[in-house]
Amino acid sequence: MDWHLTEGMGGMNGDCPAHSSPEQWLDLSEVGAVTDGEGSQGQFPLTQNVTVVEGGTANLTCRVDQNDNTSLQWSNPAQQTLYFDDKKALRDNRIELVRASWHELSISVSDVSLSDEGQYTCSLFTMPVKTSKAFLTVLGVPEKPQITGFTSPVMEGERMQLTCKTSGSKPAADIRWFKNDKEVKDVKYLKEEDANRKTFTVSSTLDFLADRNDDGAVVSCRVDHESLNATPQIAMQVLEIHYTPLVKIISSNSWPEEGQSIILTCESKGKPVPEPVLWTKDGGELPDPERMVVNGRVLSISFLNKTDNGTYRCEAKNPIGRNSTEYVLIVHDVFNTLLPTTVIPSLTTATVTTTVALTASTTTSATAISTRDPNALAGQTGPDHALIGGIVAVVVFVTLCSIILLGRYLARHKGTYLTNEAKGAEDAPDADTAIINAEGSQVNAEEKKEYFI
Repeated sequence: MDWHLTEGMGGMNGDCPAHSSPEQWLDLSEVGAVTDGEGSQGQFPLTQNVTVVEGGTANLTCRVDQNDNTSLQWSNPAQQTLYFDDKKALRDNRIELVRASWHELSISVSDVSLSDEGQYTCSLFTMPVKTSKAFLTVLGVPEKPQITGFTSPVMEGERMQLTCKTSGSKPAADIRWFKNDKEVKDVKYLKEEDANRKTFTVSSTLDFLADRNDDGAVVSCRVDHESLNATPQIAMQVLEIHYTPLVKIISSNSWPEEGQSIILTCESKGKPVPEPVLWTKDGGELPDPERMVVNGRVLSISFLNKTDNGTYRCEAKNPIGRNSTEYVLIVHDVFNTLLPTTVIPSLTTATVTTTVALTASTTTSATAISTRDPNALAGQTGPDHALIGGIVAVVVFVTLCSIILLGRYLARHKGTYLTNEAKGAEDAPDADTAIINAEGSQVNAEEKKEYFI
């Protein structure tokens, strides 16, 4: 514990003329023997500053390490004597004697008020009188904060101005804002001195636009002050934001085909809670109530066909407003493709016929529009591409061989052929002669025969 002293000269009434600083520390190792008129040595009163919360109890202690039966006295900032040794001098029930001896005089002041703050003096009545000062600091406790400007409920988009205010703090308190335990920095701060010119009134304003994400959020105002012993005072409010519904359609089948079923779920969130949703198709009522069944927010369509193609709308509303969203349904054919039969011409009696059936498998899509997702094919069983490639290679090979054989056949039968009437007509001067030459050629025709291999 650090003690300090102030020494000076004064009379028995405790008046103190010149003195050193109230926070001058005493180093006993540097204090030599002091001899007064009676030869006393090393007699110095030691005190310590005290800080107390308003309404608390302050303990003031004055000690003298070397005292030859010299009296001690405590006096208040108004220089009124509180205690002279163990004798009470001021009629104040709040002031009590704690300990009185030749080496110590301790008193207590209960229910401390702001007016008690100031410099208290301990006097040691040697010749001359030695004194030591102790400054009593009284902390003003801030009142519990109040939040004003709060209304409930608030419509989305409206501006909110919340003000947190506390009075009676000394020194001025600090105010901080939180939203769901996250501190909000962009606030206004105002400090005003109270009428007693000792304490302060502090206020802080939080300004923001109401958003649906703030619905149910806890807004708190926290007052921090050294008098609260690390336990802040907190005022809080729970925000209630009203907003129009937010609507979304979720499909159970992203690639619907004829004959299948589909379930469309309309999710709607709003405050107040939206009324039951309304389903329509292409701007009108659902055309086939037997296959199109509505159960609350769910629309189920069974045995899909091409007539079910169209735009389905889900609409939700509450007292604040209404909102809707759409889903475009496209029913796809059952995909089944056959490769055509291939007949290979050949001089042989063999005919090669190849038939490959490809059956489309259902894939998935991430959107309401009929778009296939290439990633959805992973893990599904597809046609054997190696087998198909082998068959196509055989077909191409056989076709080329057939074309080559047919070309050779036509090339071997190529030539010039003359009718009987044309034979012998090349050198005849007239038609009669040509006929006679032709008849002669028929006789020799038996002898000229051509053989083809």
